[in-house]
Amino acid sequence: MDSFSVVVEADLSRVLPRFDIVGLPDAAVKESRERVRASIKNRGLEFPLSRITVNIAPADIKKEGPLYDLPVLMAILKAEGQINAEFENCAFIGELSLDGEIRRCAGVLPMLLKAKEDGIENVFIPYDNKTEGSVVDGINVYPAENIIDIIKHLSGEKVIEPCYTESELLEAEEETLDFSDVKGQEDAKRALEIAAAGGHNCIMIDPPGTGKSMLAKRLPSILPKMTFEEQLETTKLYSIAGELPDNVQLIRKRPFRSPHHTISAQGLAGGGQTPRPGEISLSHNGVIFMDEFPEFDRREKEALRQPLEDGKITIARSTGTVSYPSNIMLVAAMNPCPCGYFGHPTKECVCTEAAKKDTVTR
Repeated sequence: MDSFSVVVEADLSRVLPRFDIVGLPDAAVKESRERVRASIKNRGLEFPLSRITVNIAPADIKKEGPLYDLPVLMAILKAEGQINAEFENCAFIGELSLDGEIRRCAGVLPMLLKAKEDGIENVFIPYDNKTEGSVVDGINVYPAENIIDIIKHLSGEKVIEPCYTESELLEAEEETLDFSDVKGQEDAKRALEIAAAGGHNCIMIDPPGTGKSMLAKRLPSILPKMTFEEQLETTKLYSIAGELPDNVQLIRKRPFRSPHHTISAQGLAGGGQTPRPGEISLSHNGVIFMDEFPEFDRREKEALRQPLEDGKITIARSTGTVSYPSNIMLVAAMNPCPCGYFGHPTKECVCTEAAKKDTVTR
C-alpha cells in the first residue's frame, strides 16, 4: 500500500562490454537487461558498447518486477549522451517490450501518490495506465506508448499531453443488483437492513433455493456510498493486485467478493512469494460473501479472525511482512443440514442426527 522512492543510476566505462544491474534486484529486474538492449536497438537508437553498471538504490531493499525497465533505459541513454534533456524532477514507471513499447504495470496509483508526496512534478507511465493515472492531481502524469514518445517529449519535439481527472469518473459497466427488486422475504430483508446500518456480520441459514445468495448479492446496494478516501484506498488495493478494470479511474461501488469454498487460505488471506492482496483485502470497504460456509476449510475460517477484529490483515513471509486494510462485512450462508431440509415445513429431512450435529459444529 505504501511505495518508496527508487533512484536508478548508470555508469559507462570504456572497457570490455558488459551489462550489470546491482541494488538487490530479483530475477525479473535482472532480465530487464535483455529487454532494454532490444528496445534500444529496435527503436533505431545506439546501444553503448561499454561496461554498463546500473545501480537501483536504496540497495538494502529488494527490487521486484519489470516496472524498472523504463528508468533503467532512460538512465543508460542519459549516461551515453543520447538524451540531453534534464529530468531530475521526473519519474519513470513501465515495463518494456522488445520493440520499445511500454506495457501496463500493476500498482501505478500508489506509486503516483508517493511521487506527489515526494514533490516530483513529472511522471511518465504506460499509456494503458492512463485512466488510473488521471486520478492523481497536482502533478503532471504523462502516458507514453513507447520510448520514442518520451524522448521526443523531453527534447520538446513532440509534447505528450498529461492526463487529468475528468469531471465524471468512469466506472465499470456492470449490472446493478438492487435490494428493492426482492419481493417478500420481509424478515430476511429486515435483518440485512439492520446489519447494513450497523456494519454487522451475519449468517443466513435456510434450505436451498430460499434466496440467500440473491439477498447477499444485493446487499451492497443499501450500504452507504463510499467516501473519496474509501474509493482511493480500495482502488489502491485493486491496482496492487492488478485487478483494476480497464477505463476505471476509481472503484466507486462497494466491492462484493464471493470466493468459492475450494479457495486456499493463501487465496483468501493473500500472500505468495511477493505478498499480494487476497479476497479478504479485495473486499475492503465492502462485502465478502461465503456461500456454503461449512464447506470452507477451518484454515480459511481462522483467516477471517484478524480482519474481522482489527480491520486489517498481516502477511508474514521470508521476504518481508506486509499489512493490507480489510475493513469487511462478512455475510455467510449455509443449509441447516447436509440435505438442506431440516426444519422445512413441507419437505422431510433425511439426514441422520450425527450429520445434523456435524453441520452445526462446523
